Amino acid sequence: METDHAAAELLGLDTTELLAFFATLPAPSIEEMDGEYTARLLAQPGVFASVTGRGTVSNPLAPWLCKAFRPVDGETGRGYNTFSQFGRVRQRYAMDTLIAPSRFDGRPAYTLIYRAYASACGAINMVDEVRRAAPGVYLGIGTWGFTARQRRVPLPFLLTGPVGAYRGDIGAARRGFTPGPRELPGRKAAAQ
Repeated sequence: METDHAAAELLGLDTTELLAFFATLPAPSIEEMDGEYTARLLAQPGVFASVTGRGTVSNPLAPWLCKAFRPVDGETGRGYNTFSQFGRVRQRYAMDTLIAPSRFDGRPAYTLIYRAYASACGAINMVDEVRRAAPGVYLGIGTWGFTARQRRVPLPFLLTGPVGAYRGDIGAARRGFTPGPRELPGRKAAAQ
């Protein structure tokens, strides 16, 4: 019941409250994030973010179902998103995962880096940060954009689970890719 209560509380917060709460939460470990986690958008920071977010993940032709992760080693992991498309589950948008300083507060966050793979999410510089709100409940803050200013707009989402097993790795890795300041600006802030 704690899971349901924690998730319901997050659904009742606005973006400013979600970002303030995110700053109080711990990062889950790489090992903790293993399996598929039901996903849904939370309150978005404005009309543009609400419309684009809902248009991409609440599309009735291909609704967003979950994010999934697996540990690779003690410091990194892999993941993907799943969508339902014409009644079939489809994996999309591969990512690498690691624990890194948050772009919002410099504290550790479970960080999803999509640019490590060739995909639409990688092309728009999407990075998600995740922290544990309660056992089995995770608050995520997504970002995307082509400028540093665009990548500071917080796009909150909720993960609950795990609800299923990791289905398998997907995606074509970008040769020689190493996350830099575009993906991990918090690294620079944490070092200062």
